[in-house]
Amino acid sequence: MNIILNSFGVSLQKENNLFAIFSQEGKQLIPPRDVKSISISKGARISSDAVLLAIENEVDVFFINQLGMPQGRVWSNRYGSVSTIRKNQLEFIYSSRSVEWIKQQVKDKMDNQVALLLTLQNTDDRANRIAQSVINAISDHKAKVTKLEGMIVADIAASLRGWEGAATRRYFQALNEYLPVKYRFEGRSQHPAADMFNALLNYGYGILYGKVEGALIKAGIDPYIGVFHRDDYNRPVLVYDVIERYRVWVDYVAVRLCCEDVFTEECFSIKNGAYWLDGLGKRIFVQAVHDYMAEIIKVDHTDRSRDTHITLFAQRLAQYFLDTPGN
Repeated sequence: MNIILNSFGVSLQKENNLFAIFSQEGKQLIPPRDVKSISISKGARISSDAVLLAIENEVDVFFINQLGMPQGRVWSNRYGSVSTIRKNQLEFIYSSRSVEWIKQQVKDKMDNQVALLLTLQNTDDRANRIAQSVINAISDHKAKVTKLEGMIVADIAASLRGWEGAATRRYFQALNEYLPVKYRFEGRSQHPAADMFNALLNYGYGILYGKVEGALIKAGIDPYIGVFHRDDYNRPVLVYDVIERYRVWVDYVAVRLCCEDVFTEECFSIKNGAYWLDGLGKRIFVQAVHDYMAEIIKVDHTDRSRDTHITLFAQRLAQYFLDTPGN
């Protein structure tokens, strides 16, 4: 399970080698073996003993902002064979192999976008026609990505960014057609969101960001050494590279909940025209995302939870760095 402390005044402490959550509803005791991660928002508290208990049991502890994005984290110093992997990782990003790797990440993202649009098709002929047109366009963009050639990522970066961006804009255009009218949006808006649906995406991507970053760190990979995203100083840019293939999981949960119309006006706050997921909305959406990530699915002939598939991807990437250093 994932412990989420996002209510003002709630606290997490250690009691008899158990995590103890104290809130207005009372006290809840949880064995460390049942906990995968601990998320702490502003206004919540965690004791140093609880942090040490988490470290001893290799439980991720991260402090998140209003968008659900990790602003800081605590992890065990037993994670990964960092020095060797980092050395080969640095050599990798300046090698020709990084070109094919990042092209594959973008193509996998496009495939996942197409798969989600096919999943959403229903009795709405207009929406289906738009989706099919977008699917065709994404397939065309994918073919262009496949043909890109270069010795290093910088050689293809501009074109790759252009085709990826074009595919994503068309994808959200089609996604919008399947939403109830009250949740429809003009386009992707980040930091802050201009509508309810983008507020959901922003918060969900924050949750996903924390999971991907944690998986990379545990595998011994340096999240600050990126392949495609390499221009943001002091930012874990490799997370941006890896997260792209998994964003559709958050998209699906957001679309499903909106189609079920589970959110009320109280689930969002509006400040200066910007929408923020709030209160009950956070509890509903965060639980739905974590439940979805815990579902068992087959990827590469392996049945695991979506959370575990992220971990396995990071482990395979670390092994790839170890096995194939340099050019």
